[in-house]
Amino acid sequence: MVVLGVDPGSRVTGYGVIRQDCGGFAVLACGVIRLHSGTSHAERIGLIYRELEAVIADFRPEAVALETAFLSKNVQSALKLGQVRGAVIALAMNRNLLLHEYAPCEVKLAVTGKGAASKEQVAFMVARMLSLNPVPEPYDVTDALGIALCDLLRGESRELFRRPGKSRKGGSSWSKFVQASPDLVIR
Repeated sequence: MVVLGVDPGSRVTGYGVIRQDCGGFAVLACGVIRLHSGTSHAERIGLIYRELEAVIADFRPEAVALETAFLSKNVQSALKLGQVRGAVIALAMNRNLLLHEYAPCEVKLAVTGKGAASKEQVAFMVARMLSLNPVPEPYDVTDALGIALCDLLRGESRELFRRPGKSRKGGSSWSKFVQASPDLVIR
């Protein structure tokens, strides 16, 4: 199973691609997409879409795990973040990938065992779980890897019978797939 984790941001978007097999986890790629403040927000969204599209083409993940929006006191920042998330969702749907969304506290809980963990604690545990030395920087990278790990640890992308609405797949719904193919094979 290969999962692309995305920590969306209007100035810095982190990404991490993790493969899980019977031998454990392996990081295939990770990094950040830094957006120049001199470009328009629309241009930034286009760049995020194109860069993540290239990552998907290179590593062929089966699922995209995305952090949900958080409440912000700055309405403009929240709107911009929502637009970035929308671009990532559109990309996942256009590529017919499973999409799972996780709240920040859910990711922290899955990775550290504590839903109110600090970014430093998340970075430490992500590096430890993935045998990364040194710890990747900035936190956008370890947050994205944590989101992908959360998806793999929670096993939602592996469940044989998913409840409708828990995950999305572009092009068709899970319930249609189950009806069309009752003899499911677990890979």
